[in-house]
Amino acid sequence: MATNAAEAKGFYKLSWAQRIGFGSGDLAQNLIFQTVACYLMLYLTTVLKINPAFVSGLILGVRLLDCFWSPIVGRYIDNHNPKMGKYRTYLLYGGIPLTIAACCLMLPQAVNWSPTMKIVYATVSYTLLSMIYSVVNIPYGSIMASMTRDNDEVLKLTSTRMVCANIGQIVVQAGFPIGLAMVLSQTIDWNQAMFMAIGTIPAFIILPSLPYLKKQFGKKGLYYLLLSIGLIGFIILYGIGKFYNVEECNVMVQIAKVMTGVGLLVGSLMWALVPEVITESEYRTGNRPAATVNALAGVAFKAGFSVAGFITPLVMGWVGFNFAEEKSSLPTDENAWFIVTCVFAIVGFALLMFCFKGCRENITTTPEKPITFKEMFKEFAANKCLQLMICIFIVVFLASFISAPVNAYYTKLAEYDAASQDAILWFTTIIPAVLLVLVGFLIYKYPLTDEKLDQMNREIEARNK
Repeated sequence: MATNAAEAKGFYKLSWAQRIGFGSGDLAQNLIFQTVACYLMLYLTTVLKINPAFVSGLILGVRLLDCFWSPIVGRYIDNHNPKMGKYRTYLLYGGIPLTIAACCLMLPQAVNWSPTMKIVYATVSYTLLSMIYSVVNIPYGSIMASMTRDNDEVLKLTSTRMVCANIGQIVVQAGFPIGLAMVLSQTIDWNQAMFMAIGTIPAFIILPSLPYLKKQFGKKGLYYLLLSIGLIGFIILYGIGKFYNVEECNVMVQIAKVMTGVGLLVGSLMWALVPEVITESEYRTGNRPAATVNALAGVAFKAGFSVAGFITPLVMGWVGFNFAEEKSSLPTDENAWFIVTCVFAIVGFALLMFCFKGCRENITTTPEKPITFKEMFKEFAANKCLQLMICIFIVVFLASFISAPVNAYYTKLAEYDAASQDAILWFTTIIPAVLLVLVGFLIYKYPLTDEKLDQMNREIEARNK
C-alpha cells in the first residue's frame, strides 16, 4: 500500500526491464552519433578529400541550424500527445528515416563525383541526418522525466542509460577501425583501436556504482573526484607524448587514457541534471516542459560537439596538419566505410524498436494552451538552473569531442613532424584538461541539491492533488 501511495504521487519504482529498455535507445542513437562525432570529419577529408576548412564550416553551420530546429521540435512535442505515447511515438516514426539517412551518409559512389557535387552531397546528407536525429533524440530524452519523480530511480535510469550509451561509444570507437580492417582483410591495429575506445571502460565500473558513490562523496564531491582523475590522465598523456616515444610506453598510455575517460564520464552524468531542471521549471510555472528542456539540452550538447568539429580541422590546418594531405590513420576504401556505417545504422534501428517496446510513460502533461516560442525563451531567461546546465553541457561535451578525430593520430605520433606533433598534443591533452577545470567551476555554481528537489516534488504533488 505504501508503494502504491508513493506511485500515486509520481514516485514510481522501475523494473530492470524498464531501465534496460529505456537505455537501449541511447545505445541505438550512439551507434549513429559516435560514427558522426569520431569519423565523419575523417571520412570527408581523407576519403572524399574535401577541404578541411569547408568541413569545419559545414559542421558549425549544421549545428547552428540545429539551434533553431531543436526548439521547434521540442515545442511541437510538448504541445502534442500522439496515441502511441507522447514521446515513444517518435522512436518509431523518426527511427525509420534516421536509419535511411545514416546509411546514405557515406555512399561509396560519392568518391567519383566532382568536387562541387561532393560538397553538395556532404552538406545535404549531414544536414538531413542531423535534423532527423533531433526528432528522435529530443523525445527520447524526455521519456526519462516521464517515467518517475523518484531521484534515486532517476539516478538508476541515468546510470543504465549511460552504460548503454558507453557500450555504443566503445563499439563505434573501437569497432569502426576494426570493421574497416575486417572488410578489407587487413591486419587490425589493436593499439590504435584500444586507444580510441579504452577511455570508455570506466563507465562500466563507475556508472553501475553511482548510487553507492553518490552516498559516499555526495553529488558534487563525486563530480570533483572524477574530474581530478581525468585531469591527471591528460597531464600524463601530454608528458609521454612530449618527452617519450608513445609506442614504447603503450601500457602507461592506455592507463592514462582510462584516467581521462574517468574525467570525461562527467559528461554522461550531466544528463541526470535534465529531469532536475524540468522539475524546477514545473515547480515555478506549473508546466512540465520536458521536451523543451531536452531540446535546449540537446542544443547545448551539440554546440559542444559542433565547436569541437569546427575548431579541430581549422586549427590543425593552421599549424600545417592537413587531414586531406597527411598520411591517413585509417584505410580510405569508400566501400568499407559504407558497409561499416550501414551495419551500425541497422543495428541501431533494431535497438530503437526494443526501446519503443520497453519504455513506459507515467508522468506526461500537455498544456491546455500551446507553448509559444516567446514563452519558451521567457522561461529560458528566467530559469537560472537551465542556463547553468546548458553552460555545463557545452563545456563538458566540448572537452569530450575536441580530441575525438585526433585520437587516431596520437598512437602514431612519431610519424609526424614537430609542428604536427604539438598540434595533436594540444587537441588530445591540453585543451581537454583546461576544459575539465572549467567544468568543475560550473558544477560548483549549480544550486539544485537532492534535498531541494525532494521538497519541490512533494510540493508539486500536493499542489496537483
